[in-house]
Amino acid sequence: MTIQEIKQRFSIMGTSPLLDRAIDIAMQVAPTDLSVLISGESGTGKEVFPQIIHHLSSRKHGPYIAVNCGAIPEGTIDSELFGHEKGSFTGASEARKGYFEVADGGTIFLDEVAEMPMATQARLLRVLESGEFIRVGSSKVQKTVVRVVAATNVNIPEAISRGRFREDLYYRLNTVPIALPPLRERRGDIHLLFRKFAADFASKYRMPVIKLLPEAEHILLNAAWQGNVRQLKNVTEQISIIEKSREIDAETLRRYLPELNTNSSSMPILARNENTTDPTEREFFYQLMQQMRRELDEVKALTMQLMQSGGRLTSDVLQQNAPVLQKHFSEVPATVGNINATGNTEHPFIIQPSHTLDDVHAHHEVVVEDSLSLMDKEIELIKKALDKHRGKRKNAAKELGISERTLYRKINEYDIKG
Repeated sequence: MTIQEIKQRFSIMGTSPLLDRAIDIAMQVAPTDLSVLISGESGTGKEVFPQIIHHLSSRKHGPYIAVNCGAIPEGTIDSELFGHEKGSFTGASEARKGYFEVADGGTIFLDEVAEMPMATQARLLRVLESGEFIRVGSSKVQKTVVRVVAATNVNIPEAISRGRFREDLYYRLNTVPIALPPLRERRGDIHLLFRKFAADFASKYRMPVIKLLPEAEHILLNAAWQGNVRQLKNVTEQISIIEKSREIDAETLRRYLPELNTNSSSMPILARNENTTDPTEREFFYQLMQQMRRELDEVKALTMQLMQSGGRLTSDVLQQNAPVLQKHFSEVPATVGNINATGNTEHPFIIQPSHTLDDVHAHHEVVVEDSLSLMDKEIELIKKALDKHRGKRKNAAKELGISERTLYRKINEYDIKG
């Protein structure tokens, strides 16, 4: 088969030389039994290439199983991949085959392989080296003959240096690497993909095809497209359904591109502290603590000024601390932020004619009690990230700087809906 025939069969759009190179490597490696590691950003279409490799191989009549390693909880991933015996853990009411046993004679695709726990990585390495595995709760060694194709959007050499991925497993998986280019390196394909998606959705929803005006086309071609082809497809579908006009101008298109409308500073990108045993969660709490510390320092400074003024809110205190008062004390009148200080006269705090330090202290204790809730802060950030990315957990997890598995566990733990 030719590259063009592969594109037609697997609905791959684009004329980028980088894309053609990736397809050519997949075609060359398919007849062999070598392990393949596909790398590329989220949304670049990594899931298509294992199918190409499987259908062009001698295993095409065998099973093909795709497994998202990042979506399986850490406590059950060994059972999912390698199976378990009856009674091996709570809830194991019967023996169960794992994916490697079911896929014997075929191909198994391990997506987000870098999210796999270290203990599971050791089990996977044994399968790759000898074809042997052991079910959870069993001592019997079983054999499987499976072609492994893995994919990741993580820089694995960097993960190895951080102690999060086994170096020996990386070299076993990376026998043949395939790198998929991000959409920003395929600028010539962007408008082609948009027209294809627009035509598909027009047919699906039985409506006229949307078209871009020249200024909108310029924005389309020069946008960041952090979500790559997946984001482009989603944006095209949203516009096709929501907009009544079939001619899309620049202002309309901008509304559907979050990177053009969202201030990145409003949502903290959480850095990783690699010296901790669980860097993402430890740093997550660290950021929350830092935020609360700043807020407490603001309230503390206000309290000191109140003590110096005899515990009364004077015009000077109000003028110097108006933003802090409005941020932390919801009862402060709106006029606090627009004080014309002509003297040192007393100013009412809420509605009462005056307030003592005890009154302010009592109110301050309520604010501190509320702001010290780590769980509430964490839930708030998770909800913001999910809302920002329209419920897409992978994108929300990337925004928060945690793994998708960690986000999935926290959503269940806090019973976050939506």
